Amino acid sequence: MTKFTEKNSYTIFFSIIMVLVVGSLLAGVAQGLKGKIEENKRIEKQQNILYAMGVNNNQSDTDVAFIPPKKVESEFSKYIKKQLVCQGDNISEENNAYLIDIKKEEVLAKKGNYERRLPLFIGEKEGKTFYIIPLRGKGLWDAVWGYIALDKEYVVQGVFFDHKGETPGLGANIKERFFMDDFKGEKIFKGTEFKGISIVKGNNDPLNKDKTDNEVDALAGATITGDGLTAMIKKDLKLYLPCLEKIIKK
Repeated sequence: MTKFTEKNSYTIFFSIIMVLVVGSLLAGVAQGLKGKIEENKRIEKQQNILYAMGVNNNQSDTDVAFIPPKKVESEFSKYIKKQLVCQGDNISEENNAYLIDIKKEEVLAKKGNYERRLPLFIGEKEGKTFYIIPLRGKGLWDAVWGYIALDKEYVVQGVFFDHKGETPGLGANIKERFFMDDFKGEKIFKGTEFKGISIVKGNNDPLNKDKTDNEVDALAGATITGDGLTAMIKKDLKLYLPCLEKIIKK
């Protein structure tokens, strides 16, 4: 007589029970860590915003070192003087505007008659004012995002880029210093025409000395990631222009 444990039905029953038990345990762990995960996201956003305006712990020409988590909140309060939300013709100050979910706002705006909430950060360092704008787009495999800091002449003062799944050693290099530093000094206008900044392969300026061409040299082997960054920068900066014009003219 076949034992019950040797039957296929037992195997299926046991598998179902294990899936339910493990699933419940994982759900419990995720719930328990939710607060810590959200806190880490908050800290990371503050670090990235500060990095774009040049507030970091870089010690060499290759470092990408953020303000430590224990210090980032005080540094954020020190350097970020205003957090604004642009929504249509309305511009308002809002505490914790940096926590606005850019992806969710973009999805809502696509669904119907909804004006996106666009967070904008005004920073000050060494007597200079920075206008820091969040960016989000699509790379080769998944999302790319970052922040770009402009001065009142719409000249780039710094950037920070990150990604979810770009190829290591290729598209993933968007978050390396040798690429991000190339954006400093670039203009987003050509005369009075908005151009954004294009990531261009073979732009005959590999050292990026020409700051009037609205271009930076592309990463080798990362054409699609570069195209995604180009589209992201143009798309999101264009959204912010009406808001920036009102603020800078004040």
